[in-house]
Amino acid sequence: MSLPGQLYKLQQIDIELQKNQQIVAEVIHQLNEDRALVTAESELTRQKQQLVEAKGKQKNAEWELEDLQERFNHLNNKLYDGTIKNPKELVNIKHEAENLKGKLSTKEDEVLELMSQVEEMEATVKAGTKEFQGLKQEWQQTQENLNRRKVEVDTVLTNLNENHRELAQQINPEALNLYEQIKLTKGQAVAKVEQGRCQGCRITLPISRWQKARAGDLVQCNNCYRILYLE
Repeated sequence: MSLPGQLYKLQQIDIELQKNQQIVAEVIHQLNEDRALVTAESELTRQKQQLVEAKGKQKNAEWELEDLQERFNHLNNKLYDGTIKNPKELVNIKHEAENLKGKLSTKEDEVLELMSQVEEMEATVKAGTKEFQGLKQEWQQTQENLNRRKVEVDTVLTNLNENHRELAQQINPEALNLYEQIKLTKGQAVAKVEQGRCQGCRITLPISRWQKARAGDLVQCNNCYRILYLE
């Protein structure tokens, strides 16, 4: 294989290396991408906390309702058990009992409203839990697939790096250094010649240049300075 041919082959390996390195970088990015899962978990935690608070309010309201009911029953018993004879005291007790009855009605409505809220929140938490578990399972499956993909691409990269090392050892240091310098500025250091044109810059080459390139000499394009290669 001619020197330009070796450099062109080296360039093809470099292109594959870059492509697979980008794939690995993207895979690593996706492996670390768990925003949807984190958001769903955070939302589920918030919903569960709201449910706990609502249940606490319901329990407190139920205790208050029980207390009001006991006080109301106690006053009712005093009104009708015949132990109190004083008319004024009876009127006061009756008035207090009526006030408690109003409070009981209000507290019963409050308890019913809180029970309804708790039921809705329990349904929301149940649905949120199911959604989160689905997302988590999907994320875990994606992680497994991405890890397998990364192992595959890492194997390809190992082989490409080995091929690159072996081929670079066959090329003289001066030519390899020129290749690396042009690569830094042009991205690709070797350009094929087709129909007398440099495929790097599309300029028509002097006949003497592409003929030397055909002969296997190390020749650069007189316009873009890429190394010329003819198959």
